Amino acid sequence: MAGAKIARLESRAKDPDIVVKKAVCPHDCWDTCSMLVHVKEGRAVRVMGDPDNPVTRGYLCVKTNHYEERVYSPDRVLYPMRRTGPKGSGQFERISWEAALTEIADRFRQISAEHGPEAILPYSYAGTIGVLHYGSMDRRFFHTLGASRLGRTICSSAGSQAITSVMGTRMGPDPEDMVNAKLIVVWGLNVISSNTHQWPLIQEARRRGAKLVVIDPYRYKGAREADWHISPRPGTDTAFVLGVMNVLVSEDLLDHDYIEKHTTGFDKLVQKVAQWPVERAAAVTGIPAEEIRKFAQLWHESRPAVLRVGYGLQRHTNGGTIIRAICMLPALTGHWRDAGGGFLLSQSSAYGFNSFSLERPDLMPSPAPREINMIELGKALTEVNDPPVKALFVYNSNPADVAPNQSKVHAGLSREDLFTVVHEQLFTDTCKWADIILPATTQLEHLDLMYSYWHLYLQLNEPAIAPMGEAIPNTELFRRLAAAMGFSDPCFRDTDEDLVRQALASGSPGLEGITLERLQSEHMIKVNRAPAPFADGGFRTASGKVEFYSDTLARAGLDPVLEYVPPAESIDGSPELAKKYPIHLVTPAAHHFLNTTFANQPRMIKGEGAPTIYLNPADAKARGLVSGDWVRVFNDRGSVRLQVQVGDWSLAGVAISPSIWWSRFMPDGVGINVLTADTPADFGGGATFHTNLVQVAKAEAPEGTPWVPTPERYALIGD
Repeated sequence: MAGAKIARLESRAKDPDIVVKKAVCPHDCWDTCSMLVHVKEGRAVRVMGDPDNPVTRGYLCVKTNHYEERVYSPDRVLYPMRRTGPKGSGQFERISWEAALTEIADRFRQISAEHGPEAILPYSYAGTIGVLHYGSMDRRFFHTLGASRLGRTICSSAGSQAITSVMGTRMGPDPEDMVNAKLIVVWGLNVISSNTHQWPLIQEARRRGAKLVVIDPYRYKGAREADWHISPRPGTDTAFVLGVMNVLVSEDLLDHDYIEKHTTGFDKLVQKVAQWPVERAAAVTGIPAEEIRKFAQLWHESRPAVLRVGYGLQRHTNGGTIIRAICMLPALTGHWRDAGGGFLLSQSSAYGFNSFSLERPDLMPSPAPREINMIELGKALTEVNDPPVKALFVYNSNPADVAPNQSKVHAGLSREDLFTVVHEQLFTDTCKWADIILPATTQLEHLDLMYSYWHLYLQLNEPAIAPMGEAIPNTELFRRLAAAMGFSDPCFRDTDEDLVRQALASGSPGLEGITLERLQSEHMIKVNRAPAPFADGGFRTASGKVEFYSDTLARAGLDPVLEYVPPAESIDGSPELAKKYPIHLVTPAAHHFLNTTFANQPRMIKGEGAPTIYLNPADAKARGLVSGDWVRVFNDRGSVRLQVQVGDWSLAGVAISPSIWWSRFMPDGVGINVLTADTPADFGGGATFHTNLVQVAKAEAPEGTPWVPTPERYALIGD
């Protein structure tokens, strides 16, 4: 069927030499879109959405709709390179793969002999979410080496631990069933920019009579188009939920049968909720008491109803508790009974890949090497001394821009005694600090197994074009490094096809009947899942129930029920600091960027316009600012220059800055994360980008108004 459809597409192409190949978007996004790649004479000339996918529906987002521009960017890394000038100078020379691998292996042996292998730190995240390239052969290599382990916390760890403490699993309703919902609550997620294929499902549900409620400090386009926008002060969502729960309990808007059969700790939760009348919640959140009461009643009466929750909520010092509070709501009211109802942050547990076989943690020495939290990279490179980090191996990430506390990160990267290797597709800002740069393939050039943490389709990405230059995939890189280090375990001879088979061989019910051969034939297969997975309970906690009270959290010294603790940087959490820095800065995803991915492409930079801060009219007036002015945004950690847009984007005292711009494209050569703290969240050591107090003051405009990056800022590193 799929082959016939591709043949029809090829026959419609104006150029008879066009071959259409299937691919899958690899980026850290909910949608994991199916793509069709038009290839002519070995070159990708067009990328478009695949109409076969019933969720992504044949269209791509603004970022990936011109994916070939990323593949053929003048910033592509095509050959191994060695630094020739001072650290950070961007001066490199081309070398051979043999020379690069020999130098890396020699340095790793030397560092291991002098300081121990824990002095070597891998640094990676979700530059691709492909099962193979996110974590397989690389983990085997660093486990065998005995390198420091990396706590990969920068995105989802706080929410993951929080959900697991309540439900024991990360899974929710099928997005395809959401069209039947009568209430969709989008909470802390810019659907239009970050989950674009959720929007038509919402619109279809609304045509069928559903209401859309958006809860977010940021009044983005989707919030403006909602039936109701609720704007809490950043980081106060737990207080809002406690107020809602107070109404549900006091007015008996509960599903007592579901609570009795499928939850535990309800009596202890009721005791906490009694302390949170809506008036108290209103005082903390800035949401009127009557609106809190109205939301509770709307949630109770709407069936099916779903809480569609985003990742930004957890990026506060109290972020895990926020997610924990929200995911309790469906169990109180029995909304898990309905297909398309309940709570959805992640579907990651729906698959059940064999991560042990992929990553081989049994290869690690005993006791296991130390773990370093990736959000504390600046501290790791400048303060850790037992042993010090003497080598950094970066892949699937751009820490020079994405890691918090940027000034400390840059100070660490600039150490002449730090041996830094970067495996990359493009000359990112991190490459500037490298000693060795290695060329990486893009998604169009390698094999990978792709899942979505939003929808339920497993997909196979096969190469559409040959690798450019001397680029190689992550998997092949770590095979070669293992050989250079003399690692002899047979696992380093596994092919990418072997890795796919190992990932699928988990015994998970979700993967039953799914094989590499089926994926090669069908390309896309929906995992096995009941429409309402928790209609009859079946949670994966120790009790098998939703745990309103968690013994695990109690043993870890965390509140076993719920307690609102203000964000560490906020009016309530640090009143003296708030006097000095009275603006709470939130940095959600820019519409044209995905973290720093795509943020070097001229088309996307033009679409985004300028590094911007959205100010409430009251805050702008108090500072004598109008739209188009430039300001210095600063706190004790650093300062960045941004252009002002004034409007009703947020409450007074709250500012929004869509991110993340590459530092080299910023007016002063530093990015937004010069302002953010590396303080861990309450759960999972997660990042806290949105717990961030700043001051805003008028500044001079950079050269060129409106803001246009100079040609020098586009130049390749090493040109």
